[in-house]
Amino acid sequence: MARLRQQTERIGYPILGVVTQLNQRCRDKLGEYVHWGATTQDITDTATVLQIREALVLVDDELAAIADALAKLAREHRLTPVIGRSNLQQAIPVTFGYKMAGILSAVLRHRERIAQLRERVLVGEFAGAAGTLASLEKGAMQTQAGLCAELGLSQPLIAWHTLRDNIAEVGAVLGLIGGTLGKVSLDVKLMMQTEVAEVHEPYHHGRGSSSTMPQKRNPIGSAYIHAAISVVRQHAAALMDAMVADHERSTGPWQIEWIVLPEAFCLLAGALKHTRAVLEGLEVDAEAMRRNIELTSGLVMSEAVMMGLGPHIGREFAHDLVYDLCREALAKKVPLIDLLAAHPQISQHVDRATLERLLDPANYLGQSGVMVDRVLAKMAWGD
Repeated sequence: MARLRQQTERIGYPILGVVTQLNQRCRDKLGEYVHWGATTQDITDTATVLQIREALVLVDDELAAIADALAKLAREHRLTPVIGRSNLQQAIPVTFGYKMAGILSAVLRHRERIAQLRERVLVGEFAGAAGTLASLEKGAMQTQAGLCAELGLSQPLIAWHTLRDNIAEVGAVLGLIGGTLGKVSLDVKLMMQTEVAEVHEPYHHGRGSSSTMPQKRNPIGSAYIHAAISVVRQHAAALMDAMVADHERSTGPWQIEWIVLPEAFCLLAGALKHTRAVLEGLEVDAEAMRRNIELTSGLVMSEAVMMGLGPHIGREFAHDLVYDLCREALAKKVPLIDLLAAHPQISQHVDRATLERLLDPANYLGQSGVMVDRVLAKMAWGD
């Protein structure tokens, strides 16, 4: 290794140093045939693909575990009401199972992407100086096929020395996976806020503690997920830059991959580990979820009331009427139902009991449960 380092620093590439030592150690037998017909990039690219193959297995295994954790949460909280949020404002109720199933659907798509890209990416490279295999006078394509078969890789249709869409696709998929993990971390961070307190990362003594504030319980796993996947996305963009390669062998773009591809996998591995830990041990507070729905004394159910009144007074008129009553409820700090029940244009059509049913979050969850079931069924089909 010391000699290899010395030669690499002198030459600028590691392959010639490896070939020289292999040649010398095998000289009594077939040493002169070491590296016959190949070039530096053939060896590096093929080794990279072999590493990608192993790394994708690790990524997919973690995604499978994360999918299991999400499915468990979706199943357990299929009909647990939680406020849906739009522009960080309370919108209408959904269910926590619905939130988890939505993320699960993305994770399942990522697993599909990994399965699909393997065919395009797990391809060997053995093509010689400019990709034509001119250095092999006989059996060039058969030699290439035999090498790829021995390594368990597909044989390329043509050299891909400076056609790097396959490597860029790997980076893009890593970036997409990271985006979903970032979505998880952001929602957990927001839901862990003291004023919200709907979920918490798993508790371990001392984890997430502050150096100055003993009461704090920081979303430390989610913070690391967010940081890691942000850099993964930047690396995915760098791999797109590496596609802009000159002629048949490039001058620099290829080396971008050496820097960012290993780091992208390492960072994503860390984000996957933290995401799995967060989801497998997530603490869900259904009472806090219900309390937050009730913070506005019924205002978040205004759409349900509007739709309930629509058949009687028209949807648009109902919208404007309920809008005005919502503003009045806010100004006077009174429950919305009191204003609804007292309004003559409403009371002549629906009584207070009907309004109470319209204002019950459990009665306005839409198709949340059905959609959860559909995602869980998709997961079962995938297995």
